[in-house]
Amino acid sequence: MTSTPNSAPVTQRPEDENLGISANFAYGLQHVLTMYGGIVAVPLIVGQAVGLSPADIGLLIAASLFAGGLATLLQTLGLPFFGCQLPLVQGVSFAGVATMIAIIGSDGAGGIPVVLGSVIAASLIGLLITPVFSRITKFFPPLVTGIVITTIGLTLMPVAARWAMGGNSSAADFGSMANIGLAAFTLATVLLLSKVGSASISRLSILLAMVIGTLVAVAFGMADFSQVPNGPLLAMPEPLHFGMPVFKVAAILSMVIVVIVTLVETSADILAVGEIIGTKVDSKRLGNGLRADMISSMFAPLFGSFTQSAFAQNVGLVAVTGVKSRYVVASAGMILVTLGLLPVMGRLIAAVPTAVLGGAGVVLFGTVAASGIRTLAKVDYRNNMNLIIVATSIGFGMIPIAMPSFYHHFPAWFETIFHSGISSSAIMAILLNLLFNHFTTGNSDQQSVFVAGTERSLRYRDIAALHEGDHFVDGKLYDAQGNEVPLQDDSDHAPRTRNTPTASKQSAEATS
Repeated sequence: MTSTPNSAPVTQRPEDENLGISANFAYGLQHVLTMYGGIVAVPLIVGQAVGLSPADIGLLIAASLFAGGLATLLQTLGLPFFGCQLPLVQGVSFAGVATMIAIIGSDGAGGIPVVLGSVIAASLIGLLITPVFSRITKFFPPLVTGIVITTIGLTLMPVAARWAMGGNSSAADFGSMANIGLAAFTLATVLLLSKVGSASISRLSILLAMVIGTLVAVAFGMADFSQVPNGPLLAMPEPLHFGMPVFKVAAILSMVIVVIVTLVETSADILAVGEIIGTKVDSKRLGNGLRADMISSMFAPLFGSFTQSAFAQNVGLVAVTGVKSRYVVASAGMILVTLGLLPVMGRLIAAVPTAVLGGAGVVLFGTVAASGIRTLAKVDYRNNMNLIIVATSIGFGMIPIAMPSFYHHFPAWFETIFHSGISSSAIMAILLNLLFNHFTTGNSDQQSVFVAGTERSLRYRDIAALHEGDHFVDGKLYDAQGNEVPLQDDSDHAPRTRNTPTASKQSAEATS
């Protein structure tokens, strides 16, 4: 009788755990509620910018829910070469809002087909560059992505202000105390729920505040839901409802920048959720996730939606709840698809008073800017030109926001690209990062005033590791006997200290 060696047991990946139908649905619904306010905000903003009717805005919202659900299913369940099979919720990306508004501003009522065409073409370009994207990520460090994300939030603040005033500048009550008061009440409700509510209530504070604000508006006769019953209760999103996509080079170039930002954000989300749940994310898996992002973004415009990306707030929810199953998020995708088949839900959201959206938008858009600032906080500003890169790029991005007519006398293609604050700041950030941090030839040996103004500091543990007599020569550290002491950079393990007393004042002076 021969014996065969036992094969090693296959270890189940944490994301492959199936909690059962009821648990999957319950946790999936929590994911949907967490991101619902964000996923419906983009079609609301774009629909109002182009002047669509409440019924058409409802169709935009339904299309965004439907496309987000399909994208989530593809990302979580996966197909060959598509989908990272991680608990990531997909939805319409905030990154493209300001760019889409700029395109609409250039093309007027015909802006929606141009927006849809630019999303399709730019997403195709994004799909083609995913195999080499990992090689160019060094050109999109936190310095660049932080600038872009901050600018996204800042460029959306005028939208929140206009909403708070009533939305329609030609209306008699635009800017009235009633509208601004309703917006302020909604904002105060968000803050109150965030402060005194439980963790789950705090996560849903924006959505709950919109519900409460709408109820108050109904009580004061400031809401009109008469259009909600007009239209089908259940319907498939109609392909090409807003017309055939129109492809314009300038609009496509603007959207390519958005797609690159989306790729960077999704890469970060995939790596983050992999680390949170304790699973391996290699380059193949990352590439599959990015391809799912881009193919979803290509097909979403056919139903009337826009660029798709992972929702960072849902990555945070995975960390908070500890629920790692991708089938939970797949259930969330099925819920989104179902909601997308209910146009009445879109019409109901479109009927929410604009002033209520304004109050919630202050927090929602401000959170985007704050996320960018948090990213910029990770940047090293010591002895480099990063401070002036941030200052110039954000300032450049604010030009079309502060003075919308600034580029009116430029060529049409140039105006389309730079009329978006996001495109302006992204282009400037990329170019300045290359100029100062990559193409270092010609950099002055003399410190810039921006570098000199940066506070210089040393960690105590670094000084404590020095010995009396240690000294630097040509960037190398030598001990009192002239032996070179190996130096480790920040990516290495913490340096081993020598078992001697703490360095004296003279040794500290040796570092000067």
